Amino acid sequence: MASTRAQDADPYLLLREQLRSGRLHPGQRLVEADLVESLGASRALVRAALSRLAHEGLVDKELNRGARVRTVSEDEAVEMTQARAVLEALAARHAAENASAEEIEQMRALIAQMRTFLGQNDLLSYSDCNARLHGLVQTASHHATAQRLIANLRAQMVRFQFRTILVPGRANESLAEHTDLVDAIAAHDPDRAESAMRLHLSHVAETLARTKGAEGLGAD
Repeated sequence: MASTRAQDADPYLLLREQLRSGRLHPGQRLVEADLVESLGASRALVRAALSRLAHEGLVDKELNRGARVRTVSEDEAVEMTQARAVLEALAARHAAENASAEEIEQMRALIAQMRTFLGQNDLLSYSDCNARLHGLVQTASHHATAQRLIANLRAQMVRFQFRTILVPGRANESLAEHTDLVDAIAAHDPDRAESAMRLHLSHVAETLARTKGAEGLGAD
């Protein structure tokens, strides 16, 4: 029986969250009848949700074969990270202009946690803080369009989100880059914040390109 939460929620939002979190895996079949049962939604709403997700590049729909979670190639992942660099740099610029004292304090706290987790070689926890920091920068930007586009790109890159931190030396570089970013936002310096974010994600894209064929655990 479908849960109350599933019955009350939009199937598009539920599926999108499952895609973004990695609970649905690349290449996994999305059977309408199964989704109707698990989400407690009508077939029409499930079909509409799958069409919307296909339009966003998260799902592949094949004639007479149903839908599957889209598999992103390594080359596409590099391109998406390059696109993220532009969008997240824009968000960082606006965050430097708009971040509140409370948001800056939260960013500083996340940097402190990242430093602690890195010292403990706890890469999973480091990765979680990393994602929360990027999300907080986007929230502080108050740039809704950038946030929406970034979310779409990140959702397609779930299988790559843990790769680059295992590259020798990358972990310390990542922490330094995030620290510079938060310092720029705290100083309310839009040019510096934009540059720091663009530099950070350009390094992520370069590392992804160098490590094609590798699978690992880490963060950007």
